[in-house]
Order: sequence, then structure tokens, then C-alpha cells
Amino acid sequence: MTELMTPQTGWYLLAAILVLVGFLGTLLPMLPGTPLIFGGMLVAAWADGFQRVGWLPFLILGFLLLLSIVLDYVAGALGAKKYGASKEALWGSILGSLLGIFAGLPGLLLGPFVGAALGEYYARRDLEQAGKVGVATWIGLILGAIAKVAVALAMLGVFALAWFW
Repeated sequence: MTELMTPQTGWYLLAAILVLVGFLGTLLPMLPGTPLIFGGMLVAAWADGFQRVGWLPFLILGFLLLLSIVLDYVAGALGAKKYGASKEALWGSILGSLLGIFAGLPGLLLGPFVGAALGEYYARRDLEQAGKVGVATWIGLILGAIAKVAVALAMLGVFALAWFW
């Protein structure tokens, strides 16, 4: 009689947990989503002895991982820049994002907006412009989150293709 829980099964379970938590992380800024997904896929491929998923799929997965990291840092800034945000607004957005982590979900959603708007108001003393920059930053972050989910799904697709074909 074979045991149900072999070491290889344990590695696959760990891989699945990492991938699932990674997908949550694409929506929750507190978790490094795509790095966890990549790590889970690496664990699964390692547990299989890299028989199904070799270097080429991991090269593609690595590129997608880097793309998602760049999207994380650039999305909000691009939204703000489109409306002529000052560098103070960009720094405010970053600071608002970091401080927002400690305020839970409302802070995660409002932190970048408030930080960018306050930074812009500090730089230009124009309330209307500050509001526009805050909204543009927030929209940029939302679009960035959508793009990260798309990248995570692309990673899953690359891995699945390599694993099953």
C-alpha cells in the first residue's frame, strides 16, 4: 500500500498554495502576487525534476514576472503623468501607497489617491488639478492591477501548456 502523502505530493501541495496565494496577491497589494506564482511554478517543476517544464517556459515566465513588477511601479505614475502631475504628486502617491498598507483595504484603495492629491496640492496650490491628478493616479493603479491579473493568467497559461503538452 502506497502512502497518500509522499514527499513529491507535499511539494506539489506547497506549489499549489504558493500559486493560489499569488493570485490573491495580484489583487491585494500586501502580497507579492506574481513572485509567489512564479515560486509555486518553480517548486512544481522542481518536484517533477523539470521533466515537463524546462528552461524555455521559465524564460518566458521570468519575462512575465519582470513585466508584472514593472507594471506595479509604473501604472500609477503613468496615470498621474498623463494629467501633468508634479514630482511631489508622484512621491505623494508612493508615500500614500506605503502608508495605506497600514490602514487596511480602505488605505490601500485611498492611499495613492490621497497621497498624489496632497502632493499635487502642495506643489501647485490648485485644488482642481490636485483632484484630477489623484483620480488619474487611482485609475492608473486600477488599470495596473487589471494588467497584473492578465500577466498572472498568462503565466498560468504558459505553465499549463508546458506541463500538459
